[in-house]
Amino acid sequence: MANAFVNYKAVLTTSELTTLYTVGSETTAIVKSLRVSNTDEENDCKISIYLVDTSSVSYNLETNRKVQKGESEELLKSSEVLKVQAENGGDLHVILSVMEIT
Repeated sequence: MANAFVNYKAVLTTSELTTLYTVGSETTAIVKSLRVSNTDEENDCKISIYLVDTSSVSYNLETNRKVQKGESEELLKSSEVLKVQAENGGDLHVILSVMEIT
């Protein structure tokens, strides 16, 4: 069993739903934190965060949340997907910190 700490990064350049992370096969992922930064200094921007399971069922983790620093711990199963969506394209940067266990 190997453990690796990994960061996944994205600049949300559009308001389209964006896949940030997919748990690899035969891997368990423990989410340490998800940091969201708004680079637009004049306007707020909302973010929505979804978890999609192996049956393609989408669960809302956050909907239209104003961007603030935050941390959470979540356990993701093999092949699950974490997706993010910005209200305004080009405003948000996201960094996901994960411990992957294989």
